[in-house]
Amino acid sequence: MAGHSKNDVRLRIHIRIRARVHGTAERPRLAVFRSLKHIYAQVIDDRQGHTLVAASSSEKSASASGGNVAGAKEIGKLVAQRAKEKGIAKVVFDRGGFLYHGRIKALADAAREAGLEF
Repeated sequence: MAGHSKNDVRLRIHIRIRARVHGTAERPRLAVFRSLKHIYAQVIDDRQGHTLVAASSSEKSASASGGNVAGAKEIGKLVAQRAKEKGIAKVVFDRGGFLYHGRIKALADAAREAGLEF
């Protein structure tokens, strides 16, 4: 893997995931992005190319830090609540090439607990 940044590797994996995972209006895609300071979640209808719901730790109203597991749980809850308000109950999970571990897993588990099905 010499010469490839971690992000290059992540992007290659993400392309592989996206070949299989598509969001529809009935079952949109819950896409997750993780940076060092923040974590972002969007619910996307790929057919329209629209973001239906979004939540991130960089919002002014966000109380949680996105750089830790507790913050990721908060954002998972928040995105699930907003999705349910819009009448979205089922999604497909897109881990964005990140390992399903730590903050990504915490966000997913929190979203499931708050009532999103995937």
